[in-house]
Amino acid sequence: MTNEFSGPSGVSAILSNPILNTDSYKASHYLQYPPEASAMFSYIESRGGRYDRTLFFGLQMLIKAYLCRPITAPMIDEAKAFFGAHGEPFNEAGWRYVVERHGGYLPVRIRAVPEGSVVPTHNVLVTVECDDREVFWLASYLETLLLRVWYPITVATQSWHLRKTIRDYLLKTSDDLTQLPFKLHDFGARGVSSAESAAIGGAAHLVSFMGSDTVLGVVAANHYYNETMAAFSVPAAEHSTITSWGRERETEAYRNMIAKFARPGAIVSVVSDSYDLFAALKVWGTELKQAVLDSGGTLVIRPDSGDPRSIVLQTLRALEASFGSTVNSKGRRVLNNVRVIQGDGVNPDSLEAILAAMDHAGFAADNIVFGMGGALLQQINRDTQRFAMKCSAIRLGDAWHDVSKNPVTDSTKRSMKGRLTLLVNRRTGEYRTATLPLAPQENAGAAAADWRDAMVTVFDSGKLLVDDSLSAIRARAHAHEG
Repeated sequence: MTNEFSGPSGVSAILSNPILNTDSYKASHYLQYPPEASAMFSYIESRGGRYDRTLFFGLQMLIKAYLCRPITAPMIDEAKAFFGAHGEPFNEAGWRYVVERHGGYLPVRIRAVPEGSVVPTHNVLVTVECDDREVFWLASYLETLLLRVWYPITVATQSWHLRKTIRDYLLKTSDDLTQLPFKLHDFGARGVSSAESAAIGGAAHLVSFMGSDTVLGVVAANHYYNETMAAFSVPAAEHSTITSWGRERETEAYRNMIAKFARPGAIVSVVSDSYDLFAALKVWGTELKQAVLDSGGTLVIRPDSGDPRSIVLQTLRALEASFGSTVNSKGRRVLNNVRVIQGDGVNPDSLEAILAAMDHAGFAADNIVFGMGGALLQQINRDTQRFAMKCSAIRLGDAWHDVSKNPVTDSTKRSMKGRLTLLVNRRTGEYRTATLPLAPQENAGAAAADWRDAMVTVFDSGKLLVDDSLSAIRARAHAHEG
């Protein structure tokens, strides 16, 4: 895998030029700051949104892909030609200075909370500082690139909350919590806007789960987060592999799936609604029942159309009538030899509605696995968690000054001011944003001693200083599940 998310040539080569990885108007901003400006400090936060806590993830991918390679003279030439034709001024001298003085590496310092941290909204998550007076404006120029961390954070946050929902139902209805990491499978690869989105979003989902059919997401998690294999899948039918047999040979298509893939301890997933789901369920429970039992594997039926809540219940009842069930210690029924995977119409609301309906009907959560596509990786945006990156301090001459916005027309867009960090309470795990340097009371007294700086420097002038593993990030994210 190349250092970028995409290949080494064509459009991806253009995308790999950090000078162009910005908004057009950023090119003119170096002329707009006070002439005595000598350093700048910016931060990223979630200003609220669908969830009250965010799971921080994805910055390491962005840094490795885009900031660990030097700016080169050809990149500057390319950007100069573009902005000149585009109608914007271009700070050629500033970029030449980066190459000549810093070897092409951007002289910025990025601090962040450790990936996998679950932080309440309205707190600083990332800070970016540049104290080289010749190119101080880099702290803001990188906003466009760095703020895209909203995407993996939002995917990881949604998956973390969905894991919590599924876990609650497993605790209530199941005897086996070990199945939790495989309960929500990533079906999102074909529904995203780009291969890069599949890689970034697919990797973010894997903080909380270990099942995925988004190959690029698994590859990215392996590559950028030091994993051997971040997620797993099973042989599964799609409609073409069933309908290619013709309707008259539908049963043979199903029989082929069992013959080819079902083994003791194995799982095989078969979409069964190509023509008539209920007729297919009858076939599975009669003509093919013994083949399923003899295989020693677990058959997973995928109903792929209809109202998700009602179809899941109808499928469970039909399979129970044929294969039977066992009552667990929670008084819920677990199907024998068969399960259901619901991969159509799954979103946070329908997922919880299905689990609630199953519980009400006496079925354990063991009986179902969810596949989520568009709602997992695509039906979110920067406003889902209202992400923003803002300048909060500027050094004029030798003195730092606070910077903030506070629009009278929308107080929710008020920004924080000062050079910021995030503190965490050693005893309670509570977070709060504070300004630097920390006030004396932050380091004195018994109560103040409970607080420590939760942020670490992850990047400084081209050097990645933290290279975390996905396993460590998963441990942080789920440390307090119980």
